[in-house]
Amino acid sequence: MAASILCWRIDDIGYKGNNSHAIYAFQFRLVYLCRMHSWRVIYKYTFRYKFLAFITIAGNLLFTVFNLLSLVLFIPFLQLIFKSKEFQQPIPEPRYSGHIADLTSYVADWYNFTMHEMVSNDPKQALLFVCISVFIAFFLKNTSRYLAIWFQSELRMAVVRDVRDELFSKAMNLPLSFHSQERKGDLMARMNSDVGEIENGVVGMLELIFREPISIIIHVASLLYISPSLTLVSFFLLPVTAFIISRIGKSLKRTAKNGQEQLGLLYSAMDESLGGIRIIKAFNAVDYMERLFRSINLRHQQLVTRTFRKRDVAPLLSETLGAAVMMCLVWFGGSIILDAKAGDEALTGELFVTFIIIFSQLLRPIQSVSNQIAVLQKARVSMDRINEVLTSDLRVLEPENPLTPTNFTHSISYNNVSFRYGDELVLKNVSFTIPKGKTVALVGESGSGKSTIADLLPRFYDPEEGNITIDSIPIQSFRTYDLRQFIGIVSQESILFNTSVLENIAFGDSFPDINRAIQAAQTANAHSFISQLELGYNSIIGERGNKLSGGQKQRLCIARALYKNPEILILDEATSALDTESEKLVQEALDNLMRDRTSLVIAHRLSTIKNADEIIVLSNGEITERGTHQELLELQGSYYRLCSLQGMM
Repeated sequence: MAASILCWRIDDIGYKGNNSHAIYAFQFRLVYLCRMHSWRVIYKYTFRYKFLAFITIAGNLLFTVFNLLSLVLFIPFLQLIFKSKEFQQPIPEPRYSGHIADLTSYVADWYNFTMHEMVSNDPKQALLFVCISVFIAFFLKNTSRYLAIWFQSELRMAVVRDVRDELFSKAMNLPLSFHSQERKGDLMARMNSDVGEIENGVVGMLELIFREPISIIIHVASLLYISPSLTLVSFFLLPVTAFIISRIGKSLKRTAKNGQEQLGLLYSAMDESLGGIRIIKAFNAVDYMERLFRSINLRHQQLVTRTFRKRDVAPLLSETLGAAVMMCLVWFGGSIILDAKAGDEALTGELFVTFIIIFSQLLRPIQSVSNQIAVLQKARVSMDRINEVLTSDLRVLEPENPLTPTNFTHSISYNNVSFRYGDELVLKNVSFTIPKGKTVALVGESGSGKSTIADLLPRFYDPEEGNITIDSIPIQSFRTYDLRQFIGIVSQESILFNTSVLENIAFGDSFPDINRAIQAAQTANAHSFISQLELGYNSIIGERGNKLSGGQKQRLCIARALYKNPEILILDEATSALDTESEKLVQEALDNLMRDRTSLVIAHRLSTIKNADEIIVLSNGEITERGTHQELLELQGSYYRLCSLQGMM
């Protein structure tokens, strides 16, 4: 029985055929909740901090006990007011047997005996005793609640921190294919808004499982003790409330999910608009983007408003219906008292008043349950969205028994490599070798597979067929961290971070070496402009390095690669977005970077790869030509045509 009262069978509230048990809202089943994966995950996060969780639960349980006690302590005084015949009969002095199990009975008997003695001697003293007792009960009740809130505050934020940490870590480790398919704004919404809903869900979980059900059971047990017939009547009336609330809860879940998805679109619109503000202004598209944003924002506002309305109507309906139930009980119980004949063992007035008071307090945890169901429905939707990221396939798997890479000594080989994005095959049986210290360049039209070949080497993706080896060892045999330590990348887009110049050059190094950074900057033709910055190497360069020019940013990226001092280089169209003067400086820096290193170069400007040891021409994911610059010109094929288009003939 103890296990069966821990969790609310939320989705089963309502009528299901002829199953009479389905109409009872207070069927608590642990097994059912444990099947609910999203709630189980929230439960797991919560009880990762067992001490905080148990102290919170203990505080809530004490709150429930003292809350009921503060009401029960009024019964002797009500008996005094109503001049109950129980107070006219002598009460024996209680005796404590010494057993822990008899302690509660002893305390109750002692209280009744003390009250009886006081009432017999001085009723005002009895009244004072009741007032002090009730005050102490209220004080202990609120102290217990504050204790629960104190530790609950740390617990909820610790869970939020852990979920956000795991979500961010997972996002960092997911392959590039995931990030190319997902909106950045939607991912940010999951890390912020959805995680915030988990915070509320932690509180709702503890209260829904460990406070409100126990509070309901204690109150119901008290009601059964006072009047089983009135309690039975209430059991036939309360399921109506539960059925209505369950219908609202299911509708709330759907609306909350749509609202969270719309928030992701809103974040994406913000990110794209702020990131592309230059183009928006240049094309006089400010009004267009404002209208687009307003339409998305309006839809989000409508969905969230609908969510709030559905969430907030549940407790109001619960209170209204609960009041209706209570009035029915008042009528029914009052009729019993009024119809009772003298000498009948009927419900007494003081017990009836106590019953109504306790029943009114029973409505509070029931109303709280309806609130927490709404909160947990939203948290469940958010947990589902977070789990979509946390359970995403990494695809790039680490080896169980990784090899420790030694110095690169021989060559890199692509062996019959094929790869596809979704259903589209973008590489078809590609094979070539890059000897140590040599430069291989990839050329071809856009979409021919050049960048995909480069992305496979550091294992941003894994090939579907074939393999890539370094010194005849498949790269899947190495940990990705160890593999990428061998590789430096300079891409077409200069990706920098809003930190200092030194931290960007020594990116990933917790203890940057300023002398090493200066040497790298000098080799990359970046030292001169860095020295002219206000704080030199300690200057903050702004978001994405927007305080620097395109050529300066690219040279800083080259300095970053030089600082790492990799044995293998990947240069992905590193000069294609630069003006002529900047290209000259950057190309000189690239030549310095490539000296005595093994390089895989992707280029649209063919003039930058004329001196490559081998040039590979790609078309539709296949190698169509290969050779040196001169050899390919003599073939007068695709490479010759590309050179002609660029005026290199």
